[in-house]
Amino acid sequence: MVPVSQATAVFTEQRPRLFGLAYRMLGSAHDAEDVVQDAWLRWAGHGDTVDNPAAWLTTVVTRLCLNRLDSARARRETYVGPWLPEPILTTDPAAGPAATVEERESVSLALLTTLERLTPPERAVYVLREAFGHSHAEVAAVLDVTEAGSRQLHTRARRHLAAVPTVSTVSTAPADVGPLLARFVAAAREGDLAGLEDLLAADVTVWSDGGGKVSAARRPVRGRDAVARFLVGILGPGRWRGTGAAVEINGAPAVVAFVDGELAGVLTIEGDGAVQTVRILRNPEKLAFLAGQLSRSAGLSGRPS
Repeated sequence: MVPVSQATAVFTEQRPRLFGLAYRMLGSAHDAEDVVQDAWLRWAGHGDTVDNPAAWLTTVVTRLCLNRLDSARARRETYVGPWLPEPILTTDPAAGPAATVEERESVSLALLTTLERLTPPERAVYVLREAFGHSHAEVAAVLDVTEAGSRQLHTRARRHLAAVPTVSTVSTAPADVGPLLARFVAAAREGDLAGLEDLLAADVTVWSDGGGKVSAARRPVRGRDAVARFLVGILGPGRWRGTGAAVEINGAPAVVAFVDGELAGVLTIEGDGAVQTVRILRNPEKLAFLAGQLSRSAGLSGRPS
């Protein structure tokens, strides 16, 4: 049992892991914060009687997330334009684990987007197994299923994800993405169509999430020529008047853009040797959590230039 005097300290220690779990389950930082707060309210009433705090809190957070996933899926069916997960600064310790290659993969925008294809139980099993290393016995206890049921859900989840090429082709080494991202952004800003096309895969796709709140492409832009022209059109000379900085977003290098001192967008790329996927997040509601992280970050304590 946990003494009452230690209950708050125990929850505080567990909080980053719980946020990381909820974020991977929901793809939304704000929803993850709400879930962790709900878990705290439950913990505050029972924490002093719990024998295994980590297991108890993992179960509570997972089940709260499962309750939210069905309604979240319904909201996304009416979402304006492509839906992308909320970006987070993964160098922030408060955002949960993202130190190892496996932890970075489990929080990548590519994977989080693809996890939307899974049923809520499949997603829960996948996250608990792949991102947090829980055994099937532990997962079964969390979800109140048999070990065989947990294994079956995990197998189905992996099969569904394996059918999506973009997950397996993402470079998992940030050092490989950084130089490519720098050349990519430079070519777009200089209006260098030929140079930009040289960096793009033939079937490159741009996904732009404005949520109907700001200007953004409401359908994916596909193909080397169309993507190059689209990017030069929004980032080229005379088009982009903001400032930017390179940071680590969701375990990989990204560019954050500011206009009049306010976070206005995030751009990430994925691919192995050539840019396969470009993700642009501009929905102000999805940038609010990241803006708060950046303002607290020592590396970006001032406005980037």
